[in-house]
Amino acid sequence: MTDATLETIDGRPALRFERTLPHPVERVWRAVSVPAELERWMPATVGWTPAKGETFESYGATLEVTEAAAPHRLAWTYAGQPHGFELTAQEGGCRLVFTHVLDDRASSAQTATGWHAYLSRLDRHLSGGYLSEEEAHQGWAETHERYAERFGVDPAPGRRFAESLRAGRP
Repeated sequence: MTDATLETIDGRPALRFERTLPHPVERVWRAVSVPAELERWMPATVGWTPAKGETFESYGATLEVTEAAAPHRLAWTYAGQPHGFELTAQEGGCRLVFTHVLDDRASSAQTATGWHAYLSRLDRHLSGGYLSEEEAHQGWAETHERYAERFGVDPAPGRRFAESLRAGRP
């Protein structure tokens, strides 16, 4: 699994994950756009089409689809943070690029760690298997520390967040 990079998009910190997947672009498109497939790996799913301009309320924030160009580009904003999948067919499969533009660099390690776990679930789903959230998050602490060091951010907020989840407090 390839780690995230921290970049800048429009003056804001952005996580970028890039994967080469041994599946056709159309198969990967279904996995990132069809609600029944999303629920197998994504942290929260919506009943979208998806179509540009669709909006949903989820966990107290608005999600708006900003681009839906099957089977190559799917983008949305959630709570004002842009997210997107870019899929490109290539020899033997598909190149997936996922970006998440953040409001604050301080949350980059924690957010990268979460997406790292969910993209590992996507990998397993595409291969015909299933990886539970619990299994996907088993290495959370080590992955988080690695991202915090690489991105040069304080790991304490992510550690507190993980501890609150373990204690059953959001």
